[in-house]
Amino acid sequence: MTSRLDGPAKVTGRAKYGVDHNVPGMAYGYVVLSTIAHGEIEAMDVTAAKSAPGVLAVYSPFDQLGLKTASSPLFGETWVPMQDTEVTYYGQAIGFVVAETFEQARDAAMLVEVSYRERPARTSLEEGLATAEDAPAARDGSPATLDILAEGVESIDDAFAASPVVVEATYHTATQNHAAMEPHSAVAYWESGELTIHSGNQASDLQAVELASALGLEPSSVHALNPYVGGAFGGKGRTSAPAFLAAAASRALDRPIKAALTREQVFTATAGRAATVQKLKLGADRSGTLIALRHDSWCTTDLARSFVEPTSHGTSREYYATQNLALTQKVVPLNVPSTTFMRAPGEAPGSFALESAMDELAVALDMDPIELRLRNNSTAPAGKDLQWSSKHLDECFRAGAERFGWANRKPGGHRDGDWLVGMGVASALFPALRFPATVGITLREDETAVVATSGADPGTGLLTVLSLIGGESLDIPPERIVPKLGDSSLPSGGLSGGSTATASAGTAIMVAATNAIDELLALAAKPFDGAEVTYADGRVHGGGRSMTFGEVLRATGRTSLEVTGSSAPGEELTKHSFSSFGAQFCEVRVHEWTREARVSRMLGVFDAGRIINRKAARSQIIGGMIWGVSAALHEGLEIEASGRLANGDFAGYLLPVNADISEVDVHFVEYPDTLHNAVGARGLGEIGTVGMAAAVANAIYNATGIRARHLPITIEDLLEQR
Repeated sequence: MTSRLDGPAKVTGRAKYGVDHNVPGMAYGYVVLSTIAHGEIEAMDVTAAKSAPGVLAVYSPFDQLGLKTASSPLFGETWVPMQDTEVTYYGQAIGFVVAETFEQARDAAMLVEVSYRERPARTSLEEGLATAEDAPAARDGSPATLDILAEGVESIDDAFAASPVVVEATYHTATQNHAAMEPHSAVAYWESGELTIHSGNQASDLQAVELASALGLEPSSVHALNPYVGGAFGGKGRTSAPAFLAAAASRALDRPIKAALTREQVFTATAGRAATVQKLKLGADRSGTLIALRHDSWCTTDLARSFVEPTSHGTSREYYATQNLALTQKVVPLNVPSTTFMRAPGEAPGSFALESAMDELAVALDMDPIELRLRNNSTAPAGKDLQWSSKHLDECFRAGAERFGWANRKPGGHRDGDWLVGMGVASALFPALRFPATVGITLREDETAVVATSGADPGTGLLTVLSLIGGESLDIPPERIVPKLGDSSLPSGGLSGGSTATASAGTAIMVAATNAIDELLALAAKPFDGAEVTYADGRVHGGGRSMTFGEVLRATGRTSLEVTGSSAPGEELTKHSFSSFGAQFCEVRVHEWTREARVSRMLGVFDAGRIINRKAARSQIIGGMIWGVSAALHEGLEIEASGRLANGDFAGYLLPVNADISEVDVHFVEYPDTLHNAVGARGLGEIGTVGMAAAVANAIYNATGIRARHLPITIEDLLEQR
C-alpha cells in the first residue's frame, strides 16, 4: 500500500497552506459581519475604526472596493461581498478593515458602528413549509415533481391503496457546517497588474476565473495557488469572502494583504448544508416487494435560492426497484447563510430518511432488513432505460453480513450489563461522475516525468494518485513521477469535488501518456536510425537495442518533451447509468439508565470500481463513515429566531473525537468499471458518509425499540418510552 506523498510535509508542519504564506510589506484584513438577519444598512460609522492604531483602510458598501458579481462556467454567478446595502442573513460580510497587524485589524473592526433598517426575518424551516416553492429541475433535468407509474395505475395513491403493507413517517435533518480544519483565508498581492493569491480552494483555475470576473481582469492575469488545502468537502468550491476582499484591498492599497475568517466567522460567512424535512411512504406486498414509494422533500435555502439539497431525487429514484414512484422537491427560502454542496449533498440526508423508512418497512413485514433490500435491488434508476454499468451491492451485503456477524443480530437487540446493544444496516449509493480535465506530462532528461494539473487535493489523495496512474501509464516506477497540482497556470484539472478527481484526472493522464509516448517514438527515429521502435518499461526498443526516454532526449539535444492530454464524459452517458454502491453496518450501545448512545463497531463494504490506492481509499471511507456518525449523534446548527447561530463555534457545534469512534472496518469488492472510464475507478470520497446515519438510527431502534426520526439523535430522544 502506498502512503500519501504529502503526508510527511503535513504531519511535520512543512506544508504551507494559504494563510501560512508571508510576503514583505504585508498588511492584515478582518471581515466585519452583520448583526441582523434581514434589513438594510442605513449607515456605517467608521470614524473610530479609521482612527485606531495601525489602521490603513476601512471598506464598506458605502466605500466599495470595485468588486463585481463573480461568475464561472461551472457555478454561474457567485456572490461577492459589499455590492449593496442589503442584509439577508445574520453574519453576512458587510465590511473589511485593513491594518498593519491582525490584532489591530480585529480590534478596529469592533469599533465599526452599523445602523440598520431592520425587517422581519424568516429563520424557521418548519414555519416556512406552508409557503415552500418548487425547486428548479434536478441535475439530470428531472422536474421538481416526478411521477413514474406502472401501466394501468392512475395515481400514486391508487398504488398505495393496492399495497398490503404501508409505512409512512416524517424525518428531519439539521443544518450543518463543513467545519474544515483550515478556515477560509487568502494572501493576495499584485505585480505589474497581475494578481497572485494563495487561498485554499477546490479548483485553482476556477478560483482564478471567479476572481478575474469580480476584479475585471482576464483569467490569465490571476495566478491562484493552492497546493495544500486543509479540508473542503464542498465548502471551498467557490471563492471565499476573504479571497475577494484581500485581492481587491491589495490592489487598492498596493500592498500584500492576508485575511482569514475566525472559526466563529466560518459558520456564517461561508455556506453550509441545508436542513431538511422529508416525508416517506412505502407500500409493499407481503413478500417485501415494493409496490409504491413516495418521497416528499423540503430543504432550506438562502433568499437567493442559490442551492437545492436534492434529497428525494438523489436517493429514492436510484436505490430500489419500485413499480410506482412519486418524488417532490421543494425549497424554503429563509434569512439564513447560503447553502451549498457538502459531502454527499442530497445523498447523505436523503439516505437517512429512505434507509430509516426501509428499516421501518422491514419491521412491519417481520423481515430481515438485508433481505428486504436485496429483494428490491435496482438494475437501473427508476424510469430510466440505462442500466447500471456495474453493480455488486448484493455482494457487499453478503460479505458484510458475514464479516460483521449479522447472523447474531436479534429483534430487540441484546443486553450487555447495563448496555442495550443493537445492530443496524443501510444501503449506500453515490453517483459516479466525471468532469472534463486536462493533464500535462513532461518527460525529462533525468529520467523523471512531471504529471501536472491545476486540480486540488483537499485531503483526498489526488497528489499520490497522479504519481500512481502516471507511473502506470508511462510504465515507470511511481517514484520517478513528479506530481504537481493546485496552480491555475497548470493545465485545467477542473473541480476536485463530487468524488470525481481520480476518474477525471486519471483518464486525462492516460491520454497524455499516450501522446507523450507517441511523440517520444517519433523523436527516437533519429537515434535509432529509422528502425521500427516500440515503448515498454520506460524505454524505447528497436533495432536490437534500447534507450531510456532520458537517453533519447539527450541524444536528440532535448532536455524535455512536454505534452497534454484531455478527457471528458462522452457517449458512455448514453449507454449506462453509473454509481458507486455500499453496505453500511453499525453496532450501537445505549446505556439503560443514562441513555448515552455509543457506536461500538462499524463496517462499510463498498463497490467503487478499481481501487487505485487501497491505503488512501480506506482512509477516505473511514472519514466518511465518521461523518455519518457525526450527523447521527453530534452535528446540528441551532438557529435562533433572530437568525443568530446559537452554537456557531467548536464549543457548541459538536463533532466526534477519538473517544467517540471505536472499531471501524472497511472492505472493498473490487470490479474495475471500464465502461465508466479507462482507469476503471469510481468515486469513493463521499459514499462513506451515505447511509451511516441511518445505520446508527436503525441500530438504536434494534437496541431500544425507540425510532429516532430526526438528526442529531440526543439523549432526550432516547429517554422516551423507558
